Amino acid sequence: MTDQPRSALADQDLLRLDGQICFSLNAASRAFGGLYRILLKDLGLTYPQYLVMLVLWEHGELPVKDIGAHLRLDSGTLSPLLKRLEATGLIRRERSAEDERSVHVHLTPAGVALRERAAEVPRRIAAATGYELAEIVDLRSRLDRLTAALDAAAADL
Repeated sequence: MTDQPRSALADQDLLRLDGQICFSLNAASRAFGGLYRILLKDLGLTYPQYLVMLVLWEHGELPVKDIGAHLRLDSGTLSPLLKRLEATGLIRRERSAEDERSVHVHLTPAGVALRERAAEVPRRIAAATGYELAEIVDLRSRLDRLTAALDAAAADL
């Protein structure tokens, strides 16, 4: 065996790259990103733009602040995305009549029409995972719980 104490071996095992959940999640995220990049190319969207469109297709007109809350993005990250989507004619931004500090985002007719073409994307992603629908739902639930636990842990620090 080795001369190192048992705790030192355990610490070494803890520091192995293949033992890091964060690395596995990051690798899976990058793999998803690569597949989404291919699938979204025909729609003319990047993955972050697709996420914005998903929120708008689901909720309709929203203030920028609410879109950011749904996507866990700050306005500094979200504003350039919205600007590019507006330049492509998929959304329209306008200041609220009640509160000029608030900007509302609306889908244009082209943005609404894109939804039908985008419906195939989640089906193809699900098929690519090789998972059954129940497994995907379970994984999503576990990831949501993990996110909530990590958010709570970060808030306690």
